[in-house]
Amino acid sequence: MIPPDASAAFVANMEDMLEVYQRPHNPQRPLVCLDETSKQLIVETRAPIPAKQGRKARHDYEYQRNGVANLFMVFAPLEGWRHVKVSDRHTAIDYAHTLRDLSDLQFPDAAKIVLVQDNLNTHKPASLYEAFPAPKGPPARRALRESRPRYCNLGLSQNWT
Repeated sequence: MIPPDASAAFVANMEDMLEVYQRPHNPQRPLVCLDETSKQLIVETRAPIPAKQGRKARHDYEYQRNGVANLFMVFAPLEGWRHVKVSDRHTAIDYAHTLRDLSDLQFPDAAKIVLVQDNLNTHKPASLYEAFPAPKGPPARRALRESRPRYCNLGLSQNWT
């Protein structure tokens, strides 16, 4: 059910998503969902007490912070495939490298990747240009366009070709 206070943009994007999820499987246009999250890394400061008969294992509540890791979760439901990529940061550059890996390593033979994602500020075509600067001149730009990942990005409701 669509919330009563939903904007027209929300409704339009939701209709796009519902249509995409009903498409038949097409290996030349794999449906890929992408999301990311940051996770705190911790180290226990005291050794846990192992379980004994009649007692559960016990862990102390104290811990030491050991940084943060960013996790990119990539999932192709119709392909039966998923992958997690870990990075130190959550930047446009890291996002662009994740997309290039998706295109070049996971789906190199796809004509276009149907990418479903949220509207995070790094999820823009400009992230690819920031990570992989465009060469100058029309022939070079055409070569760059052909070497870039091929996407139809539904989270942003725009086509990447």
